[in-house]
Amino acid sequence: MKKQGHVHRLRTHMSRREMLEVCRCGFGSIAFMGMFGGLLGSCQPTTGSSVTGKAPRGRIQSPHHIPKAKNVIFLYMDGGVSQVDSFDPKPRLAKENGQDPTFKVDATQFNDNGKILQSPWSFKKYGECGMEVSELFPNIASCADDLALIRSMVSNFPEHTNANYFLHTGSGLQGRPSMGSWVNYGLGTENSNLPGYVVLDGGLVPPGGIDNFKNGFLPANYQATIMKAGTEPVANINPYETELDHQKDKLDFLQKMEQERFASMGNAGEVEAAIANYELAYRMQSSVPELTEFSSESKATKSLYGLYDEDPHTRNYGSQCLMARRLVERGVRFVELTCPQVDPSVDRWDQHNNLKDGHSRNAHAVDKPIAGLLKDLKSRGLLEETLVVWTGEFGRTPFAQGSDGRDHNPSAFSMWMAGAGIKGGTIYGQTDEYGYRVVENPVSIHDLHATLLHLLGVDHQKLTYHFGGRDFRLTDVHGHVVKAVLA
Repeated sequence: MKKQGHVHRLRTHMSRREMLEVCRCGFGSIAFMGMFGGLLGSCQPTTGSSVTGKAPRGRIQSPHHIPKAKNVIFLYMDGGVSQVDSFDPKPRLAKENGQDPTFKVDATQFNDNGKILQSPWSFKKYGECGMEVSELFPNIASCADDLALIRSMVSNFPEHTNANYFLHTGSGLQGRPSMGSWVNYGLGTENSNLPGYVVLDGGLVPPGGIDNFKNGFLPANYQATIMKAGTEPVANINPYETELDHQKDKLDFLQKMEQERFASMGNAGEVEAAIANYELAYRMQSSVPELTEFSSESKATKSLYGLYDEDPHTRNYGSQCLMARRLVERGVRFVELTCPQVDPSVDRWDQHNNLKDGHSRNAHAVDKPIAGLLKDLKSRGLLEETLVVWTGEFGRTPFAQGSDGRDHNPSAFSMWMAGAGIKGGTIYGQTDEYGYRVVENPVSIHDLHATLLHLLGVDHQKLTYHFGGRDFRLTDVHGHVVKAVLA
C-alpha cells in the first residue's frame, strides 16, 4: 500500500528503545525484578564463539572456573624499565664494566651499542623470600613477600608502538581490542553507574596512542573510559549544562531522532553501543564526583599514597593509585594507570641516555604510591580479590647506548604480580649472567594474558568474538597459564 510516495512495509523487528517506548506502562511492575537481574547479570562472566555465527552478546553465562580475582589494577610502566637496574641483579656487569660485550649482540633500536654498563644502584634482599630488589624501589621492596616476580618475560617487538600494542592487545598491529576491553566484554562491571574498564591518565599518552585502550572490533561500549585522577570535577565527565533537566531534554530529543534511524537499520549494534556509552556517561555524572572526592580518606591513608610528598609527580601518581583502589571498591573490573611525565627532558622509562637521573626520577614518582596501594588493599581485605600487575612493554640492554643509557631489549625483562590467586614471595624464570636473554622458563605476553584471564575465572581459549569470518581471542592461538606463580 502506498501513501504520499512512501511504501509501508511490515516491520519484523523492533529496537530496544522502541520496545521500551511501546511497553513503558508495563514496566513499573517488573522494575524491582529488573534491578536484581542487572545485578546478577553483571556478576556473570560470554560464551566463546557463537553457534549462529553472529557476535555473542558479551557476557559469559558463568565463569569457566572459580575465579580468584574480581578486579585488575594494571600498573603500566611506559617506556621499558631496565631489568638489570630494578629486579634482576647481575654482578657480572660490575666485573666487566667498561668492557666490550663478549656475547652476540642483536640489532637494537638505534644500533648505538657501547660497553658493558654496570647498574648505578645496589641491590638488597627483602622479605622472608629474600627477593633482591634495587634501591630504586625501597617501598615496593618492602612488599616482597606479596609479589610474584617473573624475571623471564619476552616480547616479540623491539619498538615502542608495536610492543605497546602487543602488550595491551596481544597483537603488534593496530586495531585489536585491548585486554581491558576483553575483560569488560567478558565480565562486565559490577556497578551500572561506572564503566568496566577505566584508564587513569597520568599525563603521558604511550606510543601507539589511545588505540592501546580501544575496543577494536568489539562493540564501542567496551572501550576504556579515560579519566584524570585528582581532578574535581572530572573534565570529560562533568556536564556542560548547569540544569539537570536541560541535559535530560537533550538526551530525550536524541532518543526520538534515533528511533527512525533504528527502524531503517538491519543491525543497529554499533549505534546501540554508542547510545549505551552516552547513557553510562549520564549516570557517571552523579557517581564520579563522589568517586573523585578524597576528603573522606584519612590523613594516614593519603600519606601512605604519597599525597603529601614534596614531589608533585609522586602526588600525581599517588592520586591515581588511590583512585584505582576506590574504583575497584566500586566494582570496576579493569583499571590501568599510566605514567606521569616527571620532566620534559625525561622520556618515560625510556632512558637512551642519562639512565641514572631518568630512572631515579621515574622510580621516585611511582615507588611510594604503588607500595601504598598494595598495603592499603591488603589492610582492607581487597588484595585477596584484586590482581595487581606491574610491567613495561620490554626491558633494556646490559650494555650502554652511548655512555650512560640503555637501548630497548625485548629478549628479557622483569615484571611482577600481586594479590588475588598469586603466590607471594615467588621468583620465576632466569636470564643469563648479563640479564640479556632468558635462559629458563620464558614467559610471553600471551602467557601473561592467559594467566590474567585465568585468575578472573576465564579460560583464554574460550573467550572469543566472531569477526571477519573467524573467532578471535586476546591470546590469538597462543598462551599458557603460568601456574608456577599461582597460589
